[in-house]
Amino acid sequence: MGISIFRGLRGVALAAVALVVGAPASAHHSFAMFDNEHQVKITGTVAEFQWTNPHIYIAINGGKAGEAAQKWTIEGASPGILNRVGWKFNMIKPGDKVVMIVAPMRSGGNSALLKEITLPSGKVMNNGGFAGPALIH
Repeated sequence: MGISIFRGLRGVALAAVALVVGAPASAHHSFAMFDNEHQVKITGTVAEFQWTNPHIYIAINGGKAGEAAQKWTIEGASPGILNRVGWKFNMIKPGDKVVMIVAPMRSGGNSALLKEITLPSGKVMNNGGFAGPALIH
């Protein structure tokens, strides 16, 4: 009987550790800082593409139609999520001309969450289900 109580307590302790360790990871993946209700279309030239965990990043020189070009930093989903929806690590290269639908930062500035990207070939890729769909086209 003493062994079964020990196993039960051990299971509870392991579950508690999993919750504590997992909490920061789930909090990190919040998209609350992005304004999903006011998405914008930006066009530009890729300066850098980072296929890194926990999120990919695309730096472009460009902006909204009718505005002067600026440097934008666009955050995407993880490489694992993007790989499952058809992305490849080498599909975007510096110098590529792209069009993106993004959710800008609520605080302003030229950072945003990717919703959709149109590649130079005309192929349209989304950012995986967790980021939500593009609301404009």
